[in-house]
Amino acid sequence: MLLVHDGKLRYDEPLTEVFRDFPAYGKAITIRHLLNHTSGLADYEALMEQQERNGGTRWTEENQIQDADVLALLERENKTQFAPGTKWAYSNSGYVLLGLVIGRVSGKPFGDFLRERIFAPLKMNGTLAYERGKNEVSNRAYGHSRVSDKWEQTDQSSTSATLGDGGVYSSLEDLANWDGALASHALRSESEMRSALTPATLASGADAMWPRDSDRPEGTPVSYGFGWFVDPYLGHARMWHYGDTRGFHTYIERFTDEDMTIVVLCNRTDLDPEALAGKISAVIVARQ
Repeated sequence: MLLVHDGKLRYDEPLTEVFRDFPAYGKAITIRHLLNHTSGLADYEALMEQQERNGGTRWTEENQIQDADVLALLERENKTQFAPGTKWAYSNSGYVLLGLVIGRVSGKPFGDFLRERIFAPLKMNGTLAYERGKNEVSNRAYGHSRVSDKWEQTDQSSTSATLGDGGVYSSLEDLANWDGALASHALRSESEMRSALTPATLASGADAMWPRDSDRPEGTPVSYGFGWFVDPYLGHARMWHYGDTRGFHTYIERFTDEDMTIVVLCNRTDLDPEALAGKISAVIVARQ
């Protein structure tokens, strides 16, 4: 959105205008499709498993897949899972590509762009895009999983090094600064933010639906803008998202009309942050 504001990028710009060598199927994929998960791109984790089964690279905690590797996997494909814009399906591949788009268009590494344009201006001093060997996360929590009757540290995985889909480390204090910036429109104006909070509609004009094999009932409506789910709760406007990786579960829920945000960060896998946040919102929002 910052690059669109700068006039360096368009939401409806085809992927192949940024990555000239991307296969022809990328001509039908736009930046907007990547932002709202209607691109039809295969999820790179599925492509990793496919390559490993075929005797190709085996990624591990020590040999982690990088953003450039994800791009290479997608460039070996010759089609999307569905025609871009015709369905909705969450794809981490799209956000890895968006991180690469930022690097390509801005001329700066993704992490440097975030630091200069977001983290530093908002005084998010403990937040960074982590790259092993390049920087370190101070005072960080490590992920843990319960195995039998014991807790084990389960932190980095083979996919922990990609950036655009989840490589940012932050803290509650910094997320409070981020939340304040969203509320005050410190980075983008209210009218510019409207694009991010407008649910994706399909090319047919129909509403987007949760697909099979998702964590919601297949065929029920899904409201997703740019990086945020945007369906209301008990009639109250909200924007929210969840995340999980090896040893971690997280959730953020912003009630835009009530100026209230709930953030739950868990570094153990037996907790359900969405359910915990739901208990809080059920009490507080129901009183509004």
